[in-house]
Amino acid sequence: IMSELEPFEVYAIRYARVDRKSSENFLGGDPHEAGMPMDYFIWLAKSDSKTWVIDTGFNQQAADKREREFLRCPTEGLKLLGVDAATVEDVIITHLHYDHVGNFDLFPQAQFHLQDSEMAYATGRYMTNPFFAHAFEEDEVVAMVRNVYKGRVSFYDGDEQLADNISVHHVGGHTKGLQVVRLWTQKGWMVLASDASHYAANMNEGRPFPIVVDVAQMIDGWDKMKRLADDPTLVIPGHDPEVMRLYSAPSPDLEGIAVRLDV
Repeated sequence: IMSELEPFEVYAIRYARVDRKSSENFLGGDPHEAGMPMDYFIWLAKSDSKTWVIDTGFNQQAADKREREFLRCPTEGLKLLGVDAATVEDVIITHLHYDHVGNFDLFPQAQFHLQDSEMAYATGRYMTNPFFAHAFEEDEVVAMVRNVYKGRVSFYDGDEQLADNISVHHVGGHTKGLQVVRLWTQKGWMVLASDASHYAANMNEGRPFPIVVDVAQMIDGWDKMKRLADDPTLVIPGHDPEVMRLYSAPSPDLEGIAVRLDV
C-alpha cells in the first residue's frame, strides 16, 4: 500500500534568525550557558498533484518589533521553489504564534487548516495573561477570526487525515492547539515538529522549551512524534539551525535559504 502513496518533496525555508543564549531554550535554564541561535522556518510539501504550505512566518515589521534578524520574506523562498504564495490553496497553521501565522495577507486564495483548540486558546481566557499572550499578535489572531467568517478556515479536533499521504496530529504542550504534520516521503513517514520541539535537543535530551502551556503534554508530544515517524531522524525540529547544516540546498541559488528534507 505504502508504495502506492504519492511521496512529497519537503523543504524547510529559512527567513529569519535571532541570537539567543542556550538558557533561553530550556526550561530551568542550561548549566552550560552558551550561544544558541534560533532560525525561523516555514515548510513546503510538494507532490506531483498537490502543494501544501506549512506556516507562513512573519514580516519585516514583526521582526523590527521583536528584534529578530529578518533575512527575506518567506514567500521569496517559496517563489524560488516554484510556488507563488498568491495561488497557494492550502496552508496548515501549526499554531497561532506570531512567527507561524504572519503574512496571512500574502496567501489570498488559501484555506487555512487549524486545530479547534488553538483558536479557542488564542481567543480565550489565557490571553488575559501576558505569559501566554506574549507570543501572539492580536491583529493576526483577529485576521484569522475574520477568515473563519469568510469560510477560509478548516478546523480539526485532534488527529486528522487530510489525504492518504498527509495528516495533522494534535500535540499541544507549547500552545493548547499545536499540531504537527506527518508526510509520506521517499524516506518514509516524516514529521514536521514545528514548535513541538524547537531544537532537536529539546526532544532528544528531554529538556522542554520554556514557552509552554502544558509541560506534560509537551513531553508526551515527543513520544507521539517518534511513533508517527518511520525513524527518529525523520522528526524535523522547528527552529534548529542544525537543519540548515544537516540537509542540502536543492540548488545553488537556494544556498542558505532552503534545504530539502526528504533526500
